[in-house]
Amino acid sequence: MGFDVKKGNVAALLPIGVFLVLYLGLGILFEYGMGISMGFYNIPIVVIFLVALLVACFQNRSLSFDDKLVIMGRGIGDKTIVTMILIFMAAGVFVGTVGRDSAESVAYLMLSVIPAEYSVAVLFVVSCFVSLSMGTSVGTITLITPIAVAVSAASGFSLPLCVASVMGGAMFGDNLSFISDTTIAACQGQGCQMKDKFRENFKIALPAALVTLVIILMLSLGTDISGTVQNDYNLLELIPYLIVLVGGIVGINVFIVLLLGILSGSIIVVAEGAVAATDLLGNMGTGAAGMFETTMVAVLVSAICALIRENGGFVALLNGIKRLFRSRKGGQLGMGLLVGAMDIATANNTVAIVMANPIAHEMAETYNVSRRKTASILDTFSCVFQGVIPYGAQMLVAISACTELGFQVSAFQIMPFLFYPFFLLLSSLVFIFFVPDDRGYVPDHAAYHSSSS
Repeated sequence: MGFDVKKGNVAALLPIGVFLVLYLGLGILFEYGMGISMGFYNIPIVVIFLVALLVACFQNRSLSFDDKLVIMGRGIGDKTIVTMILIFMAAGVFVGTVGRDSAESVAYLMLSVIPAEYSVAVLFVVSCFVSLSMGTSVGTITLITPIAVAVSAASGFSLPLCVASVMGGAMFGDNLSFISDTTIAACQGQGCQMKDKFRENFKIALPAALVTLVIILMLSLGTDISGTVQNDYNLLELIPYLIVLVGGIVGINVFIVLLLGILSGSIIVVAEGAVAATDLLGNMGTGAAGMFETTMVAVLVSAICALIRENGGFVALLNGIKRLFRSRKGGQLGMGLLVGAMDIATANNTVAIVMANPIAHEMAETYNVSRRKTASILDTFSCVFQGVIPYGAQMLVAISACTELGFQVSAFQIMPFLFYPFFLLLSSLVFIFFVPDDRGYVPDHAAYHSSSS
């Protein structure tokens, strides 16, 4: 049975439906039915994607299996996918080289020099900086949440407020960092420069962060303070992060920036005696290995999407979206809702972006939306949803860190204080519907190497 690609075929979208049903269904069963801690993250997502790929391979009998392998090979071998994988690996090596202990130094430095009544604001600002430098919201939350617990216990600030401030700051950097999985996936998937996407995102994220900071300060000034938090700090290890951050903003090639970060980090950690020279390569390997699942997801999703595109699934989906969102601004909102729905289903913003990328690319061409704007929308909306869902890794890691320290807090106690994701959503909507954008900019879609070409 062949598919009419020109008219589109909804049945070609079945692999995505199979993935969402299996992953979401098993996640709910594990998390809430069986009471397994972090149930969504006990599901082997690579295996679920393999099942979805198998479903895609059984479709469209007019093509032989060898023909389907050729189509998948073109999708996996696309320049954007290869570049994305290499950047994932380089970013993993960088994180493995420099480690993450320096994040605590930033927090303790600021807490030692800034008055205690501003401690929660410090937690938010530090989390913004750390996640922007490290490129990981989960890593930031893992490191800073214990400090937030100490601030709450020593000062009298509400624990949910302290934890939510850390989570909000962590999502700020996750959305903007040059070495964040989400930034890499969005930029490479849409074929835009990271510095261009950063500038587009910064205009949206900064107002949300400033409003969040003001609200935190207003709440803080009405709290009785009973103590302070102090500890040792060492800022030398921040240099590699600053090199990556500044180099990315300036516009230096991402591979060069990461290599400079790896080189400077290697020199510093060995010179300080933090890591033995003989262990450094092992740490690099561990960092690269940490990107295995993300890399495999990118490979499998590109293969699945190549088959879906060949079978007319994207044409059918795009036709449906055009019926719902007729205007250019409506199309941009449709992109945001698309990646948001993927994130709700997968509880992983990087996976959501990788899945939404090819569909969003088609939408960008249809609605004449620039590549940098499309990448910005995908990253921003995925962070909005990932930052508030109660079963996301960010929330679960924060709660787990509190529990390990003997403090109980629930997701529904934290959620009302997640000011930043909510204001990020509001800021995104304002920029879509009320702020003039680059209407005259025609996307260079030739830079995006479609697997169907």
